[in-house]
Formats: sequence, C-alpha cells, structure tokens
Amino acid sequence: MTFRVDENDVMWIPKEVVREQIANILSAWGMRSEHVKTTSTVMVDADSCGIDTHGISMIPPYEDRRKRNVITVDADISVVKETATTALIDAGGGLGYVPSILATEMCINKAKEHGMAAVTVKESAHFGATGYYTRMMADAGLIGMATTNGSGPRTAPTHGKDGKLSTNPIAFAAPTKKNNPFSLDMATTTVAAGKIRNKWNEGQKLPLGWASDADGNPSDDPEVYISRGGTQTPLGGTPEGGSHKGYGLAAMVEILSASFCGASLDSSPNHGNNKPGSMEIGHFFLAIDPTQFLEEGELETSVDELIDYLHATKPMNPDQPVMVAGEPENKIRMERENTGIPIPPGLRGQIKEIARQSNAAFVFE
Repeated sequence: MTFRVDENDVMWIPKEVVREQIANILSAWGMRSEHVKTTSTVMVDADSCGIDTHGISMIPPYEDRRKRNVITVDADISVVKETATTALIDAGGGLGYVPSILATEMCINKAKEHGMAAVTVKESAHFGATGYYTRMMADAGLIGMATTNGSGPRTAPTHGKDGKLSTNPIAFAAPTKKNNPFSLDMATTTVAAGKIRNKWNEGQKLPLGWASDADGNPSDDPEVYISRGGTQTPLGGTPEGGSHKGYGLAAMVEILSASFCGASLDSSPNHGNNKPGSMEIGHFFLAIDPTQFLEEGELETSVDELIDYLHATKPMNPDQPVMVAGEPENKIRMERENTGIPIPPGLRGQIKEIARQSNAAFVFE
C-alpha cells in the first residue's frame, strides 16, 4: 500500500491501517484478542481527533514499561466491590483501556437506573485520552466526569523544583441536542507529557513554559525533561500566571484517582514499584442523569444555548472563530477522515523497530 508523504517526511496513513498496526503489536505482545480490539480502537480514536500524544505514539513507552515488567499485557480484570450505584474494579496491572470501558459502561447503566453512579479502578496503567470515556457518558445523555493519576511524579508544585505529581488529567462532558456534546479533556499541567515526548522524538525544541530544568529554570530542551531530572509546569506555567490553580487541580485529581480508589499515590516512595507487573495507577468515573434534576431535554437545550452564546463572541481574527471544548478535536476528526493520521519519521522508525523486535507485521510501507 502506498501512503502520502509530505514535505516534512510525515506519512499520512488511514485510520484503519494505524489501528491495524497498533493491534499487530499488542497481539504480538500477548494481549487477548478481545482486549486488543478495545485498546487499539480507543488509541486510534485519539489520533483521529488530533490527540497525537495518546494514540500510536504511546506504543514506545508501553514497550519500555512492558520490558521493565511494570505492566501486565494479558491482565485479568475483576470487579472487587459493587453496589447499586458504585463499583471498584481491579485492572490486574494491565493497560487501562479495557477496565475503563467497563467502568464507563457500569457508570452509564447504574446512573440510568439510579440517577448517579461512581466507579473507580485500581492496579491500572495508562488509559489513553480521558475524554473518550466522558464522551461515552454524554452520548448516553448523561453528564460525565473522569480523572486519572499518572505514572510518576514529574510535575513540580508551585514554588517548587522537585517533581511531585503527574499530569493528572481531568475530563468533563455534557450532552446536547443540536451541537456536538461539550467535551473538556485537559491535563493539569501546561501540556500533556506526550507533547514533550513527541518533540523529543522528532528532535525539536520546546516552547518555553512547558518544562523546567532540575533547578527550576525554564528550558526548551526536551532532553532535560526526558533524562536530566527536569519537570513539567502546572497549568498556568508560573506563579504569576496562576500555576497554583493547575497545582491545586492536580492535587484534587490525585485524591480522586489514588486516595479514593485505593491506588498508589505519586507521593509513595515506591509508586509503581510495589507490585511487579503493575503501575498502580487509579481512575475515577462519575455519571449523572440530568433527568433526576430537570425535565427530559432541558439540560441539553441549556447547554446548546450556552454553546451558541459562546460561538457568538466576536473573534479577534475572523479566520479563527471562537470554539468550545471538544470542537477542535471534532474538526480534526472530520479532516483526518480524508487525510489520514500523520505519522512523523521519528515515530515511524520507532514503531518499525518495535514491530521487528516483537515479530509483528509492520504495515506502514
């Protein structure tokens, strides 16, 4: 198969081919076929909507973690506790996609029956883009919220220079009638860690404000963060820019995703090292049925009114209209249905080598 390569040596590959490549590698690692389908589907969805930090670019770090025995590829997933409106799932040390889909489906079903539901996951690993799960809830007519703590303390608190928290993302979604659902998905750091990793993959500099060196000074060198003890900045970047707000949100997510789930805190001296084959990450999911508070369709109408009101804002640049959360991703998703997903040369080389080492078919050529 021939793929378009642009002037920057970026290869544009159809979504289903990217999903196939992810699935080939996951299968070669020993993941169960039903888990491969779910995991590869959620991963390629991130690439499809422009969240290039959480799709196929996660294969290299997953390979590293697999080799270091901090994830279990063929994990057994179990429901540890369950009530009419709550549940606790043990992910068995595996990647977080399958247990998070299960948690989200349980949230939806329980909330539709009882009005509200919360499900937590422990003994998990990276679960992809947080907003995937809240969009599922919004598509079911529910308000959805999800959080996760991360794989290591690489974010410095405001006025600090040591990494204490992860990127600790949070997502929120609300249903609509005429607009696409409101869908907020954000790290509590200035950028997702994957954006730094992707710059490093391609030998590019960082915008100042994304990361600091080991002494707390701003740095544009991704290597400083990757291997020299640097840290990420909380959302806000600097104390003057309001980094205490991102720092506070990250701590809140840590409580919901670790303390509340029975997962390992980033502050634990042995975070991610207490159990072989587990990163000990936690996830939190909440679903609310708006009809328990409003007449059916009333919330959707109100959210549409808010979105229309925000759209009516006079733009600074006529070529860049005001958007709401989720719309940039929807726009990219539509574009990539035609263009395919961009795979830059550095990532392409890494995927080819991982496929070779894993005896998996490489389909990007």
